Amino acid sequence: MKPPILTIIMFTIMSGTIMVLMSSHWLTIWIGFEMNMLAIIPILMKKFNPRAVEAATKYFLTQATASMLLMLGIITNLLLTGQWAALSTLDPITSNMMTVALAMKLGLSPFHFWVPEVTQGIPLSSGMILLTWQKIAPLSILYQISPSMNPHLLMIMASMSILVGGWGGLNQTQLRKILAYSSIAHMGWMIAVTMFNPTLMLLNLTIYIMMTLGTFMLFMLNSSTTTLSLSLTWNKLPLTTSLILIIMLSLGGLPPLSGFIPKWMIIHELTKNNMISMAMLMAITALLNLFFYMRLTYATALTMFPSTNNMKIKWQFENTKNMTLLPPLIVTSTMLLPLTPMMSTFF
Repeated sequence: MKPPILTIIMFTIMSGTIMVLMSSHWLTIWIGFEMNMLAIIPILMKKFNPRAVEAATKYFLTQATASMLLMLGIITNLLLTGQWAALSTLDPITSNMMTVALAMKLGLSPFHFWVPEVTQGIPLSSGMILLTWQKIAPLSILYQISPSMNPHLLMIMASMSILVGGWGGLNQTQLRKILAYSSIAHMGWMIAVTMFNPTLMLLNLTIYIMMTLGTFMLFMLNSSTTTLSLSLTWNKLPLTTSLILIIMLSLGGLPPLSGFIPKWMIIHELTKNNMISMAMLMAITALLNLFFYMRLTYATALTMFPSTNNMKIKWQFENTKNMTLLPPLIVTSTMLLPLTPMMSTFF
């Protein structure tokens, strides 16, 4: 893709999300979603092949259906309340329609089927945008309409997403599918706390985006797409083996690392609101996610897989991929735990 075209497309993707974030009118919010959806299709097909076309088609059909449901909810709300304002109180029917539409856009269970398939068919750089930037706009709308949402519907979708994100990633060897199921599980954690403390959902989103960006950049640095190719990184870039170990454990939410902060605070918030069974389910299901992160860690850093002799000297050659943001992302993805008291005052 030529640089001017790529610049225009990326500008449109960013403009669509920013329009959703800054709008207080339902029509401009919908237009922002449409701009974002149509602009990301060429990014998904950056490396043109039948698999990428299939992934882009699945993404388009799902997102178009979600946009149609969102517009139906907006028009129903206009007929019932006579208001276009996003912050106005929604009718229960409208609220359920919009929640389902936004769940489809986010890839929450039971509307999660497109997420692993689309992520698997596109390049790592496109997958990074899909699983990070594309989550911001729908979650911002959920944040705004959270007082009007059905708590039972949200909790059902959250618990199903956490279970699917845990079970779905267990038998995967493709890194992009593992990160897709990880995204579904993290979205479930965010949705579970939205009813009680929407601002805490923003903290979880911020830390999730930092960890996912760091993970994708490490995979792009090694050009790794499967567990087998990841297991050979000790030959090519020895330092990245320890970095992948640390960031995977942080994604799993182990205590000394940044990934523990949102899980700790969300479980604390749920127990304060007498959601003990939900908190227990989420804590136990987090072990499933931790299992497949540990499996990647084991394959990367805790074993030395056999390799061909011509790979032994690859570490001596300079890597031409420029990952300027990788060092700060690794630091923020692993070392934020001492700042938890300060974060708790804001969130």
